[in-house]
Amino acid sequence: MNAKHAQDTKVARTVDEDSSEHLPPTHDGASVQDDQAYVYKDDQKLGYTATVFVILNKMIGTGIFSTPSGIFAITGSVGVSLFLWIIGGILTFCGLSVFLEFGLAIPRSGGEKNYLERVYRHPKYMATCVLASQMLLLGFSSGNSLAFGRYCLFASGSESPDGWVARGIAIACVTFSVTLHAVAPKWGIRLFTVLGFFKVFLLLFIVFSGFAAIAGHLKIDPPNNFENAFALEIGDGYGGGGAYGYCQALLRIIYSYKGWENANYVIGEIRNPRRTLAWSAPLAVGGTTILYVLANVAYFAAIPKSDLAKSEVIVAGLFFRNVFGNSAGARSLPAFVALSNLGNVLAVSFAHARLNQEFAKEGLLPYSRVWASMKPFNAPAAALFLHWLITVIVLVAPPAGPAYNFITDLYTYPGAWINAFVGAGLIYLHFAKSERWESPWHTYLPISVIYLLANVFLAIVPFIPPDGDRNGEGYPWIVFPVVGVGVLLLGVVYWACWTKLWPKLGGYKVVSERYQDTEGNEHIRYVKVYTKKHQ
Repeated sequence: MNAKHAQDTKVARTVDEDSSEHLPPTHDGASVQDDQAYVYKDDQKLGYTATVFVILNKMIGTGIFSTPSGIFAITGSVGVSLFLWIIGGILTFCGLSVFLEFGLAIPRSGGEKNYLERVYRHPKYMATCVLASQMLLLGFSSGNSLAFGRYCLFASGSESPDGWVARGIAIACVTFSVTLHAVAPKWGIRLFTVLGFFKVFLLLFIVFSGFAAIAGHLKIDPPNNFENAFALEIGDGYGGGGAYGYCQALLRIIYSYKGWENANYVIGEIRNPRRTLAWSAPLAVGGTTILYVLANVAYFAAIPKSDLAKSEVIVAGLFFRNVFGNSAGARSLPAFVALSNLGNVLAVSFAHARLNQEFAKEGLLPYSRVWASMKPFNAPAAALFLHWLITVIVLVAPPAGPAYNFITDLYTYPGAWINAFVGAGLIYLHFAKSERWESPWHTYLPISVIYLLANVFLAIVPFIPPDGDRNGEGYPWIVFPVVGVGVLLLGVVYWACWTKLWPKLGGYKVVSERYQDTEGNEHIRYVKVYTKKHQ
């Protein structure tokens, strides 16, 4: 960007209701004056505590109660599994630093959408369309909802908590979540805040129960998993590692940590974001990382390797059974994990619906006025419905049987491509003096490089065939990387239609307009500018 353009991006054009009528129509005919209906009231904005729990509720969901099984099955080693969880925490802090620098410099809701737009301006709008495709089609709550259903069945005493019953409960879970956010948005925030406190307590309970298990307080024989911790288990359900296996394991760990960026998606709803986010985000991520590593130690202290490798979603359920037995009280503990999963679905649907709404508010989507609407309860009901629809489709699309690992791989993988471009973009901004990049938060170069290289590894390696069973998860190994990249390429196709084909047929061009709302927040809106012969 040249110096003049860099200055222009800092000068927002104020638009009020009286002057907005002179602007050209947007992609679907709405005008910028509609933005006044999209502004959130002060009493709906998030303070320090709510911001912490917006992050915690997405981070602490199904992952830590479910994915340790798949990670151990892939690596076949207690020591390697724990080491990968620590690496996941380090990568999370690297990503947090990158996102804090972007988010505090560009304090608008939408997360990496704003960051990619700031860096990748050519081809114009392509980065925005690619991200929109990923977030709209793969920003679902299916994995969390499915884990809720399976833990409900496990708590009820079901011997086989798989299949369509679990998926039916999952659909009820996400339906409740989006309905609450749409009808009573304040209560939605209050509920996931309360459940955030609850799930932190639950993780602490698992950690301290793990200390008791290490001391020998178990209802089974001690598994002694820490003897020869780095020995590899081979065969009978174990992946045996390899580049593909370690990449897949790290993707699932990143899924468990995912949520550290949640506040960036709703930064426009945070009071004093530069101060609140800089304090709340590191606290939430640091506390969660410590709890995750200790919880994995607890699982290995109480669950034999063969059981752990095959438990899939219900790791925490097996842990409670082995530590506390089959008493009524012990059987109720998986129900508490289900509540934790509910809190995660509430947090994810809250954040992703706002991101969907941001795309619509800018006129990026067909029928943008519908998806951006705040009617009738001053909440993004239409955007919540879109999130619900995608979640339900992903829940019912996989074949009968266990689907959790497939859903988590599909959810996480495309993000590696997006995050790699975000990390590379920040490195570029630091070295390109003409960009005049400034932020209250600074990320040192080694941190950005580590984040970039880790995501490049996660993006490329899944295309390398694994050494062992290529259908070990019940589906071909190549499915989730192909589908993930396919969704990103679908964004390129939409970009070509939206900016090239449709404008050529309609006699207009798409341009971006910057303006400020009544609270002084800068926004971008894509509008149609017609040629003279079509006016």
